[in-house]
Amino acid sequence: MMNLDIEKMLEKLSYSKFRSSFHLSKKLKEYTREKGMDTIRNHAKDFIRMRLSPYPTPKDGAQTPMKGHPVFIAQHATATCCRSCLEKWYHIPKNRELTEKEQEILVNIIITWIQKENK
Repeated sequence: MMNLDIEKMLEKLSYSKFRSSFHLSKKLKEYTREKGMDTIRNHAKDFIRMRLSPYPTPKDGAQTPMKGHPVFIAQHATATCCRSCLEKWYHIPKNRELTEKEQEILVNIIITWIQKENK
C-alpha cells in the first residue's frame, strides 16, 4: 500500500456497484464547502485514528455510519470504512494497528474522493 496510486485506486473502486453508489448529497457538499477542506481533513484524520487504527478495532464492521458526515460517505465509497474492507481492497491486515503512513494514505484517498464529489 505504501506506493498506492490514489487515482488508480479510485478508478478500481468505481467498478464496484456498491462503492460507486455513494455520493455526497447537496447538504453534505454545502457542509464541506462551509467547513473547508482543512477541517474536513482533520475530521477524517480523527475518524481514521479513533475508529479504524486501533487493534483490536472497536465495533469493527459497524464503526462507520452510512450518513451524517461527508467523511462517512467517502469512507464507504473508498472502502476505508472497516478493517475487513481495508484488508480486501488495500491488503492491510486486520490483526494490527494502522501505521501513521497508512492512516495518512487513507485520509488522502478520502479527501481526494470528497474533492472530486464537490466539483
